[in-house]
Amino acid sequence: MRRASWALRDIVVLAVLAVVFGFLYWVLVQAWGGLQVLMGPLGDLAQNALMGGWIVVAPLAVFIVRRPGAGIVAEIAAAFVEFAFLGSPAGPMLLIAGLVQGGGAELAFAVTRYRRYGWPTFLLSGVGAVTANFVWAGTLYDWWHQDLLVLRIVLQLVSGLVLTGVLAKVLAGALMRTGVLDDLAPGRALAEAESADAPGGPPPAASSSGDVLTPGVRGTEEPRARG
Repeated sequence: MRRASWALRDIVVLAVLAVVFGFLYWVLVQAWGGLQVLMGPLGDLAQNALMGGWIVVAPLAVFIVRRPGAGIVAEIAAAFVEFAFLGSPAGPMLLIAGLVQGGGAELAFAVTRYRRYGWPTFLLSGVGAVTANFVWAGTLYDWWHQDLLVLRIVLQLVSGLVLTGVLAKVLAGALMRTGVLDDLAPGRALAEAESADAPGGPPPAASSSGDVLTPGVRGTEEPRARG
């Protein structure tokens, strides 16, 4: 059975996420400049240390909407808000960065057929996102022949684990606890799982694709291309 088409509320949710995180990404750009100064001669590595923070919306969007492409759309849309409305110096290049980062982040969820939303999936999402970004940006800006390549890689992987994977998972849990996701896919999945666990309760409902719904838990001086 094919998945149902995107509902209007899915699009609205992604639009809200894009606006919120587009602004937060712009704020992080300002923090990046300050961190470069604080790091002195190692300031070139600041972008790698912060990279995961520019990708957090992708796994969060997949968790909330639970449709293929949600993470990519959210990341590209947030990038558009960041440069078109807030004047990020990287300009339209951010759209390509959003595609690369969103795709890398979404891969971990796609492997599970969008059925697993636990810690391992979120952490792998963060690693996948920064890895895809590093390969793209490293080729674009020729990081492969620069000094401190290993340190650059380590910083970016840690950033993906913490600022993408961990942060997105924590935000997802916080949103679940507020109840704002009760009428969306994560809230419905949780309600169905709780109903199935009750004595005499029905089995978990299947999604439109026939899958059992799995509950969620309540770099360089060039213009930044998120790499």
